[in-house]
Amino acid sequence: MKDSSNKTIGVFFGSRSPEHDVSIITACLAIGGLRTLGFNVVPIYISKDGTWFIHEDLGNLDFYQDPTYRDALTKYPEYRLSLDFASPGMTFEKKSLIGGSKITIDIAFPCFHGPNGEDGTMQGIFEIAQIPYVGCAVTTSAVTMDKVLTKEICVQHSIPTAEFVYFSRTEWGSYKEDIIKQVEDLGYPVFVKPPRAGSSIGITQARNAKQLEGAINVALKFDHKVLVEKGVSNLADLTVAVIGNHLDPGNVKISEIQESRFSDDFFTYEEKYLSGGGAQLGNATKNTIIPAEIDEKTTDTIKAMAQHIFVTFECSGISRVDFLYDRTSKKVYANEINTLPGTLYHHLWKQSGVSLGELLRTLVRLAEESFNARNSLTYSFSSGILKHVGAGKLSKKM
Repeated sequence: MKDSSNKTIGVFFGSRSPEHDVSIITACLAIGGLRTLGFNVVPIYISKDGTWFIHEDLGNLDFYQDPTYRDALTKYPEYRLSLDFASPGMTFEKKSLIGGSKITIDIAFPCFHGPNGEDGTMQGIFEIAQIPYVGCAVTTSAVTMDKVLTKEICVQHSIPTAEFVYFSRTEWGSYKEDIIKQVEDLGYPVFVKPPRAGSSIGITQARNAKQLEGAINVALKFDHKVLVEKGVSNLADLTVAVIGNHLDPGNVKISEIQESRFSDDFFTYEEKYLSGGGAQLGNATKNTIIPAEIDEKTTDTIKAMAQHIFVTFECSGISRVDFLYDRTSKKVYANEINTLPGTLYHHLWKQSGVSLGELLRTLVRLAEESFNARNSLTYSFSSGILKHVGAGKLSKKM
C-alpha cells in the first residue's frame, strides 16, 4: 500500500441538503489545509440538483461567493461515478461524447452536512468502492443523523437526555389532540425539531398549544417525523469535539468545552453562521466561550460523557457532542451527536492545542486505520446451502 501522502484524496461536498452551503465552507477549508500539507486533492462538488462536478476551481471559496456561481458551473464538465465491485477504487468518468477522461480517488474525505451525505448514504458508496474514508461508518452515520434514535439509545445506555416525545406526520394527522396532551405533560416551553436536519434548521420553541401547532408544521417541512423536547432551565449550551476510533477508546482525544451564548431562545442558524461571522465558524468570539465557564467537576463529567458517547455509538474520525447544562440543578443532558461538524470545528481544536494541519493528518490516518480494520474481517462463507436447495421447490407454481 502506498503512503497516504502519495494518494489522491477526494473531498466530497455540497449535495441535496439544507446544509449545502455550510458543506461548501467546510470543504474549502479542508481542501486548502490538505494541499498545504502536500496531499494531492481533488474537489468533488455535488450541486443542489445532484449533478457531480470535478475541477480545481471548485475548491476555492471565492468561486461560491459569486452570486452567479450556479450559472458558472455550466462551463465545467460533469462527471459520472463508475464502480467496479470486483476491484477496489472510485473512478469518475467525464460525461463527454469525445475524449472522456477519468479521475481515480484513493481516499474519500466527505465534508457533507445533513441528508444525502452525512447520513450514511455516501459512506455506503465508499464502502462499496472499497476505499478508506474519513469519519464514522454507515450505521453510526445513519443512527446519529436521527435525533430520535440518538436519544433512544442514550436512554438505553443510561445517558441523561432531556425528556421528549416524537411522532410521524401520519400520527399528527390522526391523533393531534393526544399528541398535544403528551407534549403538555412534558411542560412548556418545548423545542420542536425535524429529527434528521441540522444547523438548527426547522427548530422552533413553543410556549403554548398554538405555538406548538405552528412549530410542528414548520418541522414537517423538513422531515416526516417530529421530535419535541422539554426545555432545560437556566441553560448553558455546551459542545465538545472528539477525535479517535471507538475500537481504541484509550486514545480517544477530547477537546476543551465550548459554551455557545445566544440572544434568542436557542442557538439559531443565523447566530451559528451569520451574525458576527458565525459562532460555529469560530468567528463570533463574543458568542463562544472557550473553555466554558463551568466548574472543574462539571467539566470532567462532560468530557467523560463525551468519550462514553463516542465509544457507545461506535464513532470514528471526528465527531461533535452537544450538551445542555442546567446551571441551577447542575444536571447535564446529552443533546445530539454530529459526525461531520461544520468546519471540522477546527477553531475549538485550535483552542485545545491541535492545529488544522495536525487535525487533517490525524483524520486521514484514522480513515486508513478504520479501512484496515474493516478489511481484516471475513466477508465470505462457504455454506454449501445451494447443494441442498431443490430446484423444483423454487419453481413450484403458485
